[in-house]
Amino acid sequence: MKAGISLAQGAEHPLSVFPTGAESLEAGHSGPTAAAAPAKLASLDGVELARNCPNAVALLSNLAAAVAGQKSAAQTQLFKLATLSDLERKLIADILGTGEIAGVAALPDGSVARIEESVLAGIWRVCIGSDPAQEYIEVGAVPQIVRRAASDLTSTNLTINAAPEGAMNVLPVLAEIRERALAWRPGMCAHVINFTLLPMNPVDQAFLQQSVGNGPILLTSRGYGTCRVHATGIRNVWSVQFFNSTDSVILDTLEVGGVPIVALAADEDFEDSAERMQEIIEAYFE
Repeated sequence: MKAGISLAQGAEHPLSVFPTGAESLEAGHSGPTAAAAPAKLASLDGVELARNCPNAVALLSNLAAAVAGQKSAAQTQLFKLATLSDLERKLIADILGTGEIAGVAALPDGSVARIEESVLAGIWRVCIGSDPAQEYIEVGAVPQIVRRAASDLTSTNLTINAAPEGAMNVLPVLAEIRERALAWRPGMCAHVINFTLLPMNPVDQAFLQQSVGNGPILLTSRGYGTCRVHATGIRNVWSVQFFNSTDSVILDTLEVGGVPIVALAADEDFEDSAERMQEIIEAYFE
């Protein structure tokens, strides 16, 4: 189901107009001091680096401890970056890097949260708006701001109107979606509807999209191929599409459930990230 996801009910701009890559997350640190940070970092050995970046060292130690004890079902852990200098922010950005998942989530006040997973799965960078003071790091399966947007900015009411002329299978599909969405509870498995196999003509597809509406979240995973996860306007209903190298849809599904598993860090991800974080700390500071 192709979706032109918009920010929220009443929003005027599509989510796709907002950048979701590393450059957008660094936009708040592009001044002269930040620009000089890479050269200074390169000139420091491990001891000097630790002496010049004490807050970053403390943050990395806390992140290592947090990710080592994190579980996918547990509450996430947040770490603010407000006390870090430009040099320390650059160091943290270099160490965490850019991972497979990035995206945006709309907030009730009209602002947008930009989300980016680091190279260490389960460690995320989140920035609300363009204010560096609103940037933080979060350890967990997915940032809580995603779950909140999916709950607070969606509707439980899926209205099913009369199908347009030419519709074929959309009404029973909508009835199934409504029933499953209302019945779903945390801990239940997601219910997946595969549109790649289900006969749906263009009239069906357009009416389905119109009925479920646009939601507040767009996440893109670029692991083994590309996967785009869109929240619809109906709570617990997500569009999940997989693309090949030419950006053609190879698997088009709708999931009824919590945040789709393709966007979540698993327990084994935290274990692997904890080991890698220790190796990185040793490489940088010893």
